Amino acid sequence: MAPIHHHFEKRGWAEPQIVIRFWIISLILALIGLATLKLR
Repeated sequence: MAPIHHHFEKRGWAEPQIVIRFWIISLILALIGLATLKLR
């Protein structure tokens, strides 16, 4: 686990909630990265 993961656990977030939100954020960032590649 990354330190930022523990930070969210200590704020009271449930484990699945943290993992799913990280997945969503990484998917959005990956799509943005792919979109910028297509623009070149």
